[in-house]
Amino acid sequence: MLRASFTAYCNELNERFRLARAPVSYHNGFIQLTTDEKLELEVVQPFWKLVADKPWENVSIDMAEAVDRRDTEGRDPAFYAAKALESVIKIISEQKGWTRGHERGAANYIDNLVSERNGRRYIDVWEKDLLAAFFAKVRNQLGHGPGGEPMPNLSNQQTDWAIANSMSWCKSLIERL
Repeated sequence: MLRASFTAYCNELNERFRLARAPVSYHNGFIQLTTDEKLELEVVQPFWKLVADKPWENVSIDMAEAVDRRDTEGRDPAFYAAKALESVIKIISEQKGWTRGHERGAANYIDNLVSERNGRRYIDVWEKDLLAAFFAKVRNQLGHGPGGEPMPNLSNQQTDWAIANSMSWCKSLIERL
């Protein structure tokens, strides 16, 4: 009862923000900037609803961190969005019984989702390729020290894309359960 009331109040708050044309929305304890109403309605709001309960708690925490860092111009928000996506992939692999215990990173868990040994593929090969590229080109660049090379930095548009991409993937993968 209390949770349903809180959800209704949050929905009312977001509707009032939308009607006032305020470029913000409330999700998961944060008032967040919004720039694309269609993305907000079709990806962002459904994402937050999907990750509101266990076992998605870490996904929610990391994505909230990503959005907060983006909105406050903090360091590496895309890294936290990728962490949220990796958690979704790991949770699904574990829930489906596909985790074998010797996975070393996101790529191995993605392999679990595409493997035909599971009776059917959870994701297609082309989806695996896109996920693997995102982790290789975005998450890994931000998640490992650059050594003597320049510090990797994404533009504001690239950061927005990385967060929206991660939310969209999380939503798509969770909805397939």
